[in-house]
Amino acid sequence: MARVLVVDDEPGIREFLSEALADDDHEVAEADSGEAAWRRLERESFEVMLTDLKMPGMDGMELLRRVRERQPEVEVIVITAHGNVDNAVEAMRLGAFDYLQKPIGSLAELRLLVRRAAERHALKSFREVQSRDDDDGPPLTYGAPVMRPVIAALEKVSATDATVLLVGESGTGKEVAARSIHRWSRRAAGPFVAVNCAALSEQLLESELFGHEKGAFTGAHARRRGRIELAQGGTFFLDEVGELAPQLQAKLLRVLQERSFERVGGGQTVRADVRWVAATNRDLPAMIRDGRFREDLFHRLAVFPVVLPPLRERGPDLEPLAERLLARACAALGRRPLGLDGGARALLRQAPWSGNVRELANALERAAILADGEHVKAPDLAIPGLGWAGGAVQVNMGGAAAGAGVGAGAGVSVAEGPPRPLADLEREAIEAALRHFDGNRTKAAEALGIGVRTIYDKIKRYGLSE
Repeated sequence: MARVLVVDDEPGIREFLSEALADDDHEVAEADSGEAAWRRLERESFEVMLTDLKMPGMDGMELLRRVRERQPEVEVIVITAHGNVDNAVEAMRLGAFDYLQKPIGSLAELRLLVRRAAERHALKSFREVQSRDDDDGPPLTYGAPVMRPVIAALEKVSATDATVLLVGESGTGKEVAARSIHRWSRRAAGPFVAVNCAALSEQLLESELFGHEKGAFTGAHARRRGRIELAQGGTFFLDEVGELAPQLQAKLLRVLQERSFERVGGGQTVRADVRWVAATNRDLPAMIRDGRFREDLFHRLAVFPVVLPPLRERGPDLEPLAERLLARACAALGRRPLGLDGGARALLRQAPWSGNVRELANALERAAILADGEHVKAPDLAIPGLGWAGGAVQVNMGGAAAGAGVGAGAGVSVAEGPPRPLADLEREAIEAALRHFDGNRTKAAEALGIGVRTIYDKIKRYGLSE
């Protein structure tokens, strides 16, 4: 199904086209002139427009030019009089999808053409999403018993369009779970679009969610569709929803209630035909009590809450997951595949993994850089707070203690002596990372395998300066 705008100044033809397309399950709107069509296009979103070329006032060619300039995602099919192919060729040169000639004798041809235009619109949206996202990720589980009820719940809710709230510690695989919901749902053929609410400023996040019109703010040099719009017919994943600013919480609530929104700086109403999945590592009920999260938004999001267990409770998943993540790290680094020796496997099993899968992935990527030979060994793994070989493994980002910068064999030291409190080691690791990256919190967070919001909280908690 597509939203189709039919534009023709002749009522009989307009009604004929509208009825034929409505019978093919499209949502059809009508306009009796180019001016009326443009007014509707400014207020509403359409995937396909079917327009006559010869009309009084703004003709179909001028309407096509405006649409191509300001709403290039709309697919346009033009209708021209029999024998006037030159106008149709000119319309194709301006970007029309295809043309039909009057009198229209075949309803099958009309419907097929509109279906193909709608499919092209969906394909362009899918490609735009793919160009912004990398969806290569590990499986949700390799058979850990604690994950069985989680998988069962996700499979049940996937068959519906119910809104899902994924809850769990940072790095437990909430986006992988969201992608699984999408893959198992009836929307699987549509796009999967994700936005991380903690990764962008409030203004940038608003534009990323809803899109913006040209000139909406400084730097808005062209019209841009938001990610909700790109997710039409698919699944929209709102990660770290607890980080949403109050103003955006109100706007998101309206979208969930009305299933429509406007781009930043625009008045056109865009429908939101998406399946919603949200995720958080925050205690949203506590945030509601503190006045930091809207209770009405929480109830809209938490229709079907699912809790994801931490990695430390998923023992059978650990080693196969580590092998997959190590293989991916080696491929990204351009080096030959590596294995895990017995000491490295034992160390991985002992680690608390407070950062879960994200921390594991970062540890293995660092190990892939440091490793010599064909295997990652225990000394290659830098895991803060973990006792190993009678001491505590510590990360030296800048090499002050080790006397060298990060490189082959550098960056990791083993401190002999009794185990130290985890909080002390965590503080030292954060301080070292901040020093190494000249106070850049984003890079420090990535190196430590934690989220940007988490490192801000820990800097505040430990009273650290940059």
